[in-house]
Amino acid sequence: MAGIVLGSHLMLSIPFCIVLLLAMVIATALLGRWGQLQTIGITLCSVMLGILVIEMDLSKVDDGEPSRIERTQQYFLHQRTLLLQRLQSSGLSDDQYAVVAAMALGEKSALTRELKDTYSKTGASHILALSGLHLGIIYALLSILVIGRRWQTITQVAMILSIWAFVFLVGMSASVVRSAVMLTVYALLALGHRQKMSVNTLAFTAIVMLLVTPKALFDIGFQMSFMAVFSILLFVPLFYRPFSAEYLMTHRVVKWIWGMVAVSVAAQIGVAPLIAYYFGRFSCYFLLTNFIVLPAATLILYLSLGTLLIPSIGIVLANIVGLLNSTLLYISTIPGATIEGLHPSVMLTVSIYAIIFATYYLLWLTIPKTDEF
Repeated sequence: MAGIVLGSHLMLSIPFCIVLLLAMVIATALLGRWGQLQTIGITLCSVMLGILVIEMDLSKVDDGEPSRIERTQQYFLHQRTLLLQRLQSSGLSDDQYAVVAAMALGEKSALTRELKDTYSKTGASHILALSGLHLGIIYALLSILVIGRRWQTITQVAMILSIWAFVFLVGMSASVVRSAVMLTVYALLALGHRQKMSVNTLAFTAIVMLLVTPKALFDIGFQMSFMAVFSILLFVPLFYRPFSAEYLMTHRVVKWIWGMVAVSVAAQIGVAPLIAYYFGRFSCYFLLTNFIVLPAATLILYLSLGTLLIPSIGIVLANIVGLLNSTLLYISTIPGATIEGLHPSVMLTVSIYAIIFATYYLLWLTIPKTDEF
C-alpha cells in the first residue's frame, strides 16, 4: 500500500523499478544470517513492488478492445438488466424497488437523494452496498442447500463459482470482490481444515486485489470495506474476552445479542474516521439500526430470490422493505441522530486510527481472558 501511494507521486520508469526490485530481492536474500535486517529488506521489497505495480498500471495503453473479463462482465450485466426488469414488474413501489435493486443486484441508480440520506443518517448505508454481509448470506444459503459432506471438494468449488458469478452479475465493486476473494480463501482453507478467517487472510486478499488493480487503494469502498473487516477481526475477540465459551453456549440469546453488538461496534470503530473524513458525519444510533437492518437484509435477500422465481412473493417483499424504510426514516428524525460537519484532515484521520489501535493494544494487555463469566 505504501508503495502504491509513493508510486502514484514519484513517476519512475518501469525498467528502473524492475532493476531496483531485483537488486533489493538479491540483497535481502543475502541477509539470511541477520533476521532483523532481512525483515527490513522484505518490507522495502514489498514497497518497491507496490511502486512497480502502480507504474505498470499507469503506463497501460487502452487499445479500445474489451478484454475477456470485460466481455464476461458485459454479459452478466445484461442478465442483471433482465432480472431488474422482473423485480420492477413485481409490484414494488419506487423506493422499495430502489432498495431491493441495490441490496440484491448492486444497482443504485434508482436510489433517491432522500433515501440515501435516510440510510446514511441512521448508519444503514452499508446494507445498500454489496459486501461481505450479502455474500455471507448467499454463501450460507448455498451451504444449507448442499446436503452431506461426501463430495465436499466438488460442492465447495461449485459454491465458489456461484459466488463469483454473482460478483460479475452485480458489477464487481471493490467491496464485493474483496468479499469474494476472502470467501474463496475461506473455502480453500476449509478443505484443508485450517484457520479460515484471520488478519492474514484479509492481508492476502488485499495483496491479490492491489496486484490486479492497484488504483483500488484510492477507492472509498475499498478502504471502508477493508477497515471494517480488519476492525472486526481485531476487536470482536477482544469484546468476547470477559465471557467464557461455556456461558455463551448455555445462554444463546445473550450470545446472539452480544455478537450483534460486538460486530456492529467493531465495524463502526473501523469505518467511523473514514466516514467523518469523506462524508463529515457520524451516526449516533448505528447500534439500534443494525439490530433492525441486519435481520431485514437477510429476509430481503432471500425474498428477492423468491420474487425472481415466483413474482407473487413480491407483495411480502414490498411490505418488509416498506416497513424498513419507514423505520429508518423515523430513526433519522430522532434528535441527535447524527453529528454533522466533522471533516477531519488526513493527518487527523491517521492520528485517530493510531489512537484506536494503541487503545486496542492496551485493552488486549489489560482485559484478562476469563474462563468463566
